[in-house]
Amino acid sequence: MLIHEKQDDIFERHGNDIVMEFPVSVSQAVLGDEVLVPTLTGQVKMKIPAGTQSGRIFRLKGQGIQGLNTYSKGDELVKIILVTPTKISKDEQELYEKLREYDLKREMKPGRGFFKKLREYFS
Repeated sequence: MLIHEKQDDIFERHGNDIVMEFPVSVSQAVLGDEVLVPTLTGQVKMKIPAGTQSGRIFRLKGQGIQGLNTYSKGDELVKIILVTPTKISKDEQELYEKLREYDLKREMKPGRGFFKKLREYFS
């Protein structure tokens, strides 16, 4: 028997694991939130802790693909993508300008990228 996989708009398969990108707003990333994440069998609640960085990967155990000749399932890896608004109101602009003063005081440094983390996971 030959099985053909269909490309999916949300999930990318890596063995029995699936990977997806999940968009969050600046306020969700800074303050934290509880979101509904799509899985192969529906939606599940996932907590986004306060201070979550863009590119952080969360693992949903057992939400991947069931392996052949086994009862075990892979995991779902959810990569957080911070969405920057492109159009903002005057009130929002004033708030972001106030926040910029705090941002300038923070020391930001580059770190390991998503693909390096993903390669390490699958190595």
